[in-house]
Amino acid sequence: MSDIKNYSLSEIAPGRDFSHYGVSRWASAKDINTKLKELTDQNVFCITDEEYANICKNYYDVKCAKSKAITGEAKKYIPGGVQHNLAFNKPFPMCMVKAEGAYLYDIDGNKYTDFLQAGGPTILGSNFPEVQEEAIELIKDCGPVTGLFHEAELLIAKEINKHMPNIEMFRMLGSGTESVMAAIRVARCATHKKRVIKIGGAYHGWSDQMVYGLKIPGTRQFLESFGIPNNIFSLIDEVQPNNLEMLEDYLKANQRKGGTACVIVEPVGPESGTRPVDWNYNKGVEMLCRKYGALFIFDEVVTGFRVGLGGAQGLFDVHPDLTIFGKIVAGGYPAAGGVGGKKEYVSCMAAGVASGMKRAYVGGTLAANPLSALAGYSAIKCIAKYDACAKAGRAGDRLTDGLVRLCNEYKLPYVAYNQGSIVHLECTGAMSYDFSAKCLLKSLLPILKKQDMIYVRKEAMEMMGAAYMSHGIVTLAGSRLYTSMADTDEVIDEALNKFEDVFKLIVERKQPMEVYVQKYKKEHGKDKEGKAKRKADKKAAIAQRKADGKVAAAKAKKDLVKLKETMKSAKC
Repeated sequence: MSDIKNYSLSEIAPGRDFSHYGVSRWASAKDINTKLKELTDQNVFCITDEEYANICKNYYDVKCAKSKAITGEAKKYIPGGVQHNLAFNKPFPMCMVKAEGAYLYDIDGNKYTDFLQAGGPTILGSNFPEVQEEAIELIKDCGPVTGLFHEAELLIAKEINKHMPNIEMFRMLGSGTESVMAAIRVARCATHKKRVIKIGGAYHGWSDQMVYGLKIPGTRQFLESFGIPNNIFSLIDEVQPNNLEMLEDYLKANQRKGGTACVIVEPVGPESGTRPVDWNYNKGVEMLCRKYGALFIFDEVVTGFRVGLGGAQGLFDVHPDLTIFGKIVAGGYPAAGGVGGKKEYVSCMAAGVASGMKRAYVGGTLAANPLSALAGYSAIKCIAKYDACAKAGRAGDRLTDGLVRLCNEYKLPYVAYNQGSIVHLECTGAMSYDFSAKCLLKSLLPILKKQDMIYVRKEAMEMMGAAYMSHGIVTLAGSRLYTSMADTDEVIDEALNKFEDVFKLIVERKQPMEVYVQKYKKEHGKDKEGKAKRKADKKAAIAQRKADGKVAAAKAKKDLVKLKETMKSAKC
């Protein structure tokens, strides 16, 4: 753990003032990736199945009975029982009823230290009073939505430009996913090129074209893209994180295919830095974009107004053509997203009345509603007022240092590091694989070989997440933690004591990993028996659907004849 080198920003960028940024140091990407590789090459260190059963019995079944009941009922009406991916927790989703500063409270009255922070946007701490008060006053006066222009739209656009000069114009939208879709459409409209390059493992929302190379580099369309035709990805390229040579190879190759419209990156690395990058990586990407005439798109959904008021673009001193926003631009309130950037590009998203112009069509009925716009404006003002980014960053440093100390003390091979207030605690390495390769087969074969191993590690990661929550800590899938201004030294130290209580329960799974893989296959019907049963069930289901379809078609034909006769005989 201690051999991950952290460089102070004064070493990396001498002479620059980072005092109001939430990042005080930058960990060596090479060291982290080496440690992550070591983590996936060894046995899993996790709580035992017996301990997990005890946690479920003694905590979740007893102290979270109301959550269990209500989310159990929800499964009857909601796919999976919850509406948001972040809420899928083992052994069942928790029902939260109160958020306040550094803490969450569930329906059973249990209190948790909140390191999820709604997925990142609430850097002020949850339900910040000043933002809340302005939101309430606005709702009293005009309600959350009018469908027409509101002053807050202008206020937030000007406020973003004030802190990020690259954002000459800003179009507010409803989510980060929408914003990515719009940015790519703008890039293609502006450059008259079609191809898009993304970094392997990066998350840019769930639109069809971006569910490619998701979470783990090199996975292309093989792990997450069900329900999406493969031809959707014909214009999408995936390159290895932190590899400028591979990026240039693709940019050069794409020149023979009509060129690259844009390169889109997460500034601190794919999946909010789960796969970290070198300090100068973004500068290198920008230079390559300029060389080959591609637009440089910065996905600041997580980093914008979290790493600093100037965003990651200010931190790394780069000048993206387009910037993706989400989360914070609505101040933690719904409908959070937007695209900003240079006027010549963003103006391609002219409003619907600009008919006859060559423009990128972008909609959104609830986009830039008064509530979201005002909450975002108010939140950014408060972030500046209270120096929230720097405070949250210091909390992230303290939390990371404490986790490193605990991992060393308990001789755990976990990898803990941070990018300011974005903290990573990789305990199983479920997302730490890299299958990047230019050749399709060189990616596919290792994926097929390691796929079940990934899922075994993922389940262990989820078990760790359940253990943390049972001790009063909310994380993102047990591997990522976001700190906020509300995380005082006392809050962090209290949380570290809880982490230590969990770490005391961790043991090495000493049986060969293949044993756990076989167990996983059996439990999930992926062994020979399960596959045979699924095949038979699928065959029976297809036959039944065909039979039902024939009955339905016959009935529809009969009903259609009756309807035509009725319409013919009708007087009007």
